[in-house]
Amino acid sequence: MEIFGIGSAEFVLLLVLAVIMFGPEKLPEVSRRAARIVHFVRAFANQATNQLKDELGPEYKDLKPSDLNPKTLVSKLLLADVENDLNDIKRELDGVKADLNGSAADVGQARSEVKTIVGSTTQSQATGSEPAAPATVTPLVAWDSEAT
Repeated sequence: MEIFGIGSAEFVLLLVLAVIMFGPEKLPEVSRRAARIVHFVRAFANQATNQLKDELGPEYKDLKPSDLNPKTLVSKLLLADVENDLNDIKRELDGVKADLNGSAADVGQARSEVKTIVGSTTQSQATGSEPAAPATVTPLVAWDSEAT
C-alpha cells in the first residue's frame, strides 16, 4: 500500500523518526499542522487548475494537471486523430484476416480431397485392382492449356 508514493515500511520509519524528533507530546500538534499544509496545497492546486481551465476555454474543460506533462499532452491532443486512423486500419486488417482464414479453409478442403484421391489411387495400385473413379473435384482456378 502506498500513500503519496511512500510505501508502508517507509511510512513506519517516518513515523518513528517523527516520534523521536518531536516527542509524543508535540506529535499531534505537528501532525495537525502538516494536515493543514497538505489541505492548503491541495486547495491551491485545485484553484490553479480551475483557473487554467477557465482561461484556456471550453476545449480544455476535461484538462487534468497530469495532462500538462508534455508527453501526455502530445498523445492526447496530437495523436488522437492518428489513433482513430489506426483503429480504422485495424478493422480493415481484421476483415482481410477473416477473408484469408476463409481461403485457408477452402485450400484445406481441396487438400483433403486431393489426398483422398491420391490415397485411393495408391491403394488400388498396391492391390492391383482398378482405381476407383475419382471424385469430382471442382477446380479452384480454371485450367488454361495454352498457358502451359
